[in-house]
Amino acid sequence: MLAAVLAFFMDVSELSGMVSVGTLLAFTVVAISILILRYAPPEEVPLPSSLQQFIDSVRKQLDDDSQSMERKEFNDADIVEQSPSQSEYGEASIQYPLIEKQFCEGNQDKQNPRRRRNIAIWNIALFCIGVLVLTSAASAEYLPSLVRFSLGAVGAAILLCSLVVLACLNQDEARHSFGHTGGFLCPFVPFLPAACILINSYLLMSLGVGTWIRVSIWLIMGALVYISYGWRHSSLTNAVYVPMAYLDHIYRASSSHQV
Repeated sequence: MLAAVLAFFMDVSELSGMVSVGTLLAFTVVAISILILRYAPPEEVPLPSSLQQFIDSVRKQLDDDSQSMERKEFNDADIVEQSPSQSEYGEASIQYPLIEKQFCEGNQDKQNPRRRRNIAIWNIALFCIGVLVLTSAASAEYLPSLVRFSLGAVGAAILLCSLVVLACLNQDEARHSFGHTGGFLCPFVPFLPAACILINSYLLMSLGVGTWIRVSIWLIMGALVYISYGWRHSSLTNAVYVPMAYLDHIYRASSSHQV
């Protein structure tokens, strides 16, 4: 009823601008989310509290397995320390090359994903900043041509550099298990989401000031509704956050229990 009243009293061009800005904002957020989920997916995901018993059992099982692996690695380290050639690090590595190689690879595996994740997060942020600067300069017709060209060149440089870095980075392995069901797979990442963000941002910047004022009022009203009602009644209120590594085991345990 409220939408019908607004459509009756508002000008068609104003109403179409509000509809366009809502759709473009949604598509832009989805494209940015694709980059985040591919390169830096969340380390923990929420699950309903009804799966608490499966979460506890899987967590206990995996913790026991990890503790047994740590004890095994600790015993292997004792072997290296108790060797006759422990006085020199090089001789210990020669005497136990497989153990030394395993320790080195384990440390690299822990450090490289964290470093790659930080690089990806910073480059996604820089890409969004470059898109914002470039589209703002392209849409700001009231600015002098030299200023617009300079801002556009800076934004394009930031955009291209961050996009090249994202294209060279390996995507996170956890993306395969996010959502558990697989969902839709976006091709040509990061180029297709980047093109979507760039085009949508330019269209958003091209909308009039009046449209942004009206949309901002609606966003404030929506935020107030969410804070006053949605926050307290959200399905995430009683959710249990578990690491991504536990997700497949929990779903497998719950499905086998249902069968």
